[in-house]
Amino acid sequence: MTNASDDNRDDDRPDDRDETEALSPVPLEERSVVLVGLMGAGKTTVGRRLARRLDLAFVDTDAEIEKAAGETIPEIFERRGEATFRTGERRVIARLLGEGPCVLATGGGAFMDPLTRANIAARGISVWLKADLDVLMKRVGKRGDRPLLQSGDPRETMKRLMDERYPVYAGADITIESLEGPHDAVVEQVVEKLERFHEEHAGETHAGAHE
Repeated sequence: MTNASDDNRDDDRPDDRDETEALSPVPLEERSVVLVGLMGAGKTTVGRRLARRLDLAFVDTDAEIEKAAGETIPEIFERRGEATFRTGERRVIARLLGEGPCVLATGGGAFMDPLTRANIAARGISVWLKADLDVLMKRVGKRGDRPLLQSGDPRETMKRLMDERYPVYAGADITIESLEGPHDAVVEQVVEKLERFHEEHAGETHAGAHE
């Protein structure tokens, strides 16, 4: 990150202000690759490998939010609430999309925000890593820092999140099945579909079609 980015990060600290404005579209070749999907879908792992494959920087938006806040995601949820977290998340993603092409791994709720979706449509190519319930639960069971799974039955909570979010995720430009197996195989699927997407939408400023 440059010093300018560090300065901009000061404006990303979670609070109740929401001054995010919609970003203007850029040509397809200048867009970031934005991974969306539920917790456990493999966005961070796939994102790191995809960034290396594409020779782009990789950024985890949750990590950027934690840097800006000086707190972990669970701490932000507990101390400030989910609404404040979402406001900070919206600003962080808008800033990152405005800084030029990279591979972004977003939090599970980010794509649910209409303004964030609009900004991703203007400055990114969205890739949904779609996983079934059993795969998600197996993966998230290895970590205990998921704020939305800290109360009630985690499996029921995950099922509810799938019911709420999958219809919205389905609006992503590209959908990839994130199955059990080598992450490199998922990366190659993403690369293949990205190449096809670029071919189909070459010359467009705003790619409106979805796979």
